[in-house]
Amino acid sequence: MNAVLLALGLVIVAGAATALALRNIIRSVLLLVVVWFGIAAFYLWAGAEFLAFAQALVYGGAVSMVILFAVLLTRRSHAEIEVSPASAGRVAWALLAGGAVAGVLTAAVFRTHLEVAEGPRPFVPVRSLGILLLGPHAAALLIIGAVLTVALLGAVVLAAGGDRGAGGEDSP
Repeated sequence: MNAVLLALGLVIVAGAATALALRNIIRSVLLLVVVWFGIAAFYLWAGAEFLAFAQALVYGGAVSMVILFAVLLTRRSHAEIEVSPASAGRVAWALLAGGAVAGVLTAAVFRTHLEVAEGPRPFVPVRSLGILLLGPHAAALLIIGAVLTVALLGAVVLAAGGDRGAGGEDSP
């Protein structure tokens, strides 16, 4: 196995596992950024340059900032949040479910037979993909961006306006 692939896989899996294990959501989001850049590095290693740069720009940059802003804008004080400690039963069920998923994925990978087509691979330069995205599909990209922005603002309003208490702006 290639050492670079092994190192990338280790960084991605370790970052994701650590992000899941941390109790601080800000640190978890920052580790998620590391995971997304690790996936972009994997795409670069695999020869998919466009996917690597799209992964780094979209997920590593834009989505990470949206998640951070959403967390920071909707975060309540620690006194309002009750976190129950994980019981041994919940941990056992989580490990069992994770093991089952890992087993199914491992079996699927080992049973997959890849057939490589003979002849030259199709070559699509990044420039032509960019022209397609910014040409006939530019309106769709703008609409998707606007819908995602409205969804984020709606989530912030719903999370921040849940309970105002006596004397708030919503009180009669």
